[in-house]
Amino acid sequence: MTVVALSLVLSSAVLHATWNLFAKRAGGGAAFVWLFNALSAVMYAPFAVGAVLVERPHIGPVEIAFMAGSTVLHTVYFLTLQRGYRVGDLSLVYPVARGTGPALSTTAAILIFGERPTPLAIVGALLVAVSVFALTGGGRHSADPARRRTAVVYGLLTGMLIASYTLWDKHAVSVLFIPPLLFDWTNTIGRTVLLTPHAVRHWQAIRAEWRDHRREAFVVAVFSPLAYILVLTALVFTPVSYVAPAREISILIGTIMGARLLSEGDGRRRMIAAGGMVLGVVALALG
Repeated sequence: MTVVALSLVLSSAVLHATWNLFAKRAGGGAAFVWLFNALSAVMYAPFAVGAVLVERPHIGPVEIAFMAGSTVLHTVYFLTLQRGYRVGDLSLVYPVARGTGPALSTTAAILIFGERPTPLAIVGALLVAVSVFALTGGGRHSADPARRRTAVVYGLLTGMLIASYTLWDKHAVSVLFIPPLLFDWTNTIGRTVLLTPHAVRHWQAIRAEWRDHRREAFVVAVFSPLAYILVLTALVFTPVSYVAPAREISILIGTIMGARLLSEGDGRRRMIAAGGMVLGVVALALG
């Protein structure tokens, strides 16, 4: 991986963990997701127009289909992630979601495509699985077991969605050459449109989110697109197998934020488990 690609991905990891911290603080559902997407759509519009004028990309039926597919995947991702944050800790949901994507991708490749990973890759997948088990274990300060299990389920579902949209979006920006900024902005527009009927029916909830979590919405609206645009830019000229493990440094950052800034329990155990997850993802990439 080049220095430029590594810088993009590591910067993205910091931004990604930060916006997840603010999303956890908001603890909102679909209303909060609609609010920060609507804000993002407005704020990034001038930059998207600039990308079109400068790069003049070809946008045909195939490109539109990939934009639409990505919109659906990311919408379900944000809703699932927010639901996980409503029932579980940041230092539990975030590392499970971020760490299981590569492991699930490897498992799917074995079952669906008949791929035969190297022993190192298998060790990496097992290390991720063991680390997830360690994160789900009860501790003195943990939430009740039922809520913890529910949070882990949402984390695993989010990890599946991360694996899906990463491969999908990689094709969009590196094969179809859709500009990353434009691709992400159309995705944001699509999510806003999809959630608008819900927002209209629950406008009081939107007003409540604006009143109580305006700052969190603005932070997520700025940092979430920027974090992913940086990753998409790196994916244009860098293999997924390099980008994916480098992104997972955000697991440690997010776990530390949850343990230190939100005073979530079992910080040491969760950070050790998160570290094991990072090592597992690196082994998957090297294998």
